[in-house]
Amino acid sequence: MTEFIAPPCAEQISILYQDEHLLLINKPSGLLSLSGKNPLNKDSVHYRLVQDFPSATLVHRLDFGTSGIMLVALNKSINGLLTKQFQDKTIDKTYHATLHGHVSSALAQYGEINAAIAKDTENFPYMKICPDSGKQAKSEFEVLERTMLTIVDSASTQQIPITKVKFTPITGRTHQLRIHSQYIRHPILGCDLYCNSASHALASRLLLHASYLSFTHPVTKQLMNIECEVPF
Repeated sequence: MTEFIAPPCAEQISILYQDEHLLLINKPSGLLSLSGKNPLNKDSVHYRLVQDFPSATLVHRLDFGTSGIMLVALNKSINGLLTKQFQDKTIDKTYHATLHGHVSSALAQYGEINAAIAKDTENFPYMKICPDSGKQAKSEFEVLERTMLTIVDSASTQQIPITKVKFTPITGRTHQLRIHSQYIRHPILGCDLYCNSASHALASRLLLHASYLSFTHPVTKQLMNIECEVPF
């Protein structure tokens, strides 16, 4: 596969919280978390932030198409303390997504997806579900709404079933929510990698948003509960 070249992203990063130790930002969809090796992929969350915060380092990443909350450390020691919270699984994260189709009542209003994930070495950058060589991966979900998406073109009007869900990833594997959604046969709208014949074209962006993050401030020890409005 040829290297992905990111199109220009005109949308700006917004700061949700700031102090001398860390930032919480709202990342726009269509912006890389880190600059790529190709100079055409220089623009990124990190590249933009270091213009104003030279010591900024990313504690975690969001996929190119995913929008929402990211946690940024403003010095090396804070990065280490926050990274340990991620490693110790004491940081809670919630995502909102819109899925193709109506999630069946057999999966109930609440459910979980357990499916091990491994690199698909023959198809970079894809990951794959692999119970033999994959790392354990678990996602919990809540169905928020089963509704219809109206698609109007010159020839017809179509009603497409969709489901709005809230995801809580228990593990943090690469592409986890995207591939888990495809695994239950309800891919996230706008996803280019893990899709079916219709789901990718039904949205102009990946409909996945990091909407909530909870962690302990490494200096003040205050419990930080940060929310970010879902833009779709």
